[in-house]
Amino acid sequence: MARVIALAGKGGTGKTTVAGLLVRALQRNGHGPVLAVDADPNSCLDVAVGLTAERTVSDVLDESKGLRSVPQNMPKSTYVEMRLEDCLAEGRGVDLIVMGRPEGQECYCSANQMLRTFMDRMIGSYPTVVVDNEAGMEHLSRRTTREIDLLLIVSDASLAGARASRRIADLVGELGLPVKRIAVVVDGAEEMAGPVAEIITGGGLSLAGFVPHDPLIAEQELAAASLLELPDEAPAVRAVRELLARELEEVTR
Repeated sequence: MARVIALAGKGGTGKTTVAGLLVRALQRNGHGPVLAVDADPNSCLDVAVGLTAERTVSDVLDESKGLRSVPQNMPKSTYVEMRLEDCLAEGRGVDLIVMGRPEGQECYCSANQMLRTFMDRMIGSYPTVVVDNEAGMEHLSRRTTREIDLLLIVSDASLAGARASRRIADLVGELGLPVKRIAVVVDGAEEMAGPVAEIITGGGLSLAGFVPHDPLIAEQELAAASLLELPDEAPAVRAVRELLARELEEVTR
């Protein structure tokens, strides 16, 4: 059974960076191959994991709208699923699927449904799936991320980040989403002020840990280089590796 790890959080908190570091930790510690799902229309996870998706789920969706006939008279749904295979970018120990851009002025609902269908079909082929959701709560509210073993809410050490984290956790409960465990990751810091801690841990949320500011991360991002290439001793790499080990132990209890 595949283990699904999803990430959510306010924009600008380092969510995609944490997602890339999670993929690295899973890949290096025997939990691969990993399926990385970029469910953020503002796609950034591809750079973090060093893969390029030639096609996105939205590309396939756009093409299917005007499709009048399919080869060999096969069902349209079957043909579209076959085209989704082209969206998968394959790497060493990690593959990537990207949802892609918004559909003009329309919502992302159709693209989300296609992403979910593709995930449901592909998920059994991977021991671990990491889903990087868009900023905020849109994908959670549309139930794109389903049957989540671990939801990591990424925050910074600000009151705004903590409040957003609280709202996301509350939404999970309100929607009755099947999430085994929820924990908060505080990125770019090694501690948090009392009022911030009160909102997170005082409000009943579990703190997975801190990911400190790491100059090596900034260097990789400026060079558009994969986070998978970071050295084991990098502070952020070590922090994510350790918090992931703790959280996976909690999930399996």
